Amino acid sequence: MSALNDTPVETLSFEAARDELVTVVAELEQGAPTLEQSLALWERGEALAARCEEWLLGAKRRLDAARAAADSGDAS
Repeated sequence: MSALNDTPVETLSFEAARDELVTVVAELEQGAPTLEQSLALWERGEALAARCEEWLLGAKRRLDAARAAADSGDAS
C-alpha cells in the first residue's frame, strides 16, 4: 500500500497535507519496495512539506496584519 494519492497538493488544507506527510514519512522509513516508489514518495513528501509551509507563512502574515491593525488602533 502506498501513501501516494492523486489529490493535487495545492488543493489540500494544512491538516490534510500534514496528515499525508506523516504517512509518507512513515512509509519512507519502512522502505518502499522499489527505488521508483521511494522517489515518488520523496517527491510527494517535498510537495506536501512545501504546502504546509505555505499555509504556515500565510497564517503568520495574517497574524502580523492583525497585530499591526491592533497596534495602530491602540495608537489612536
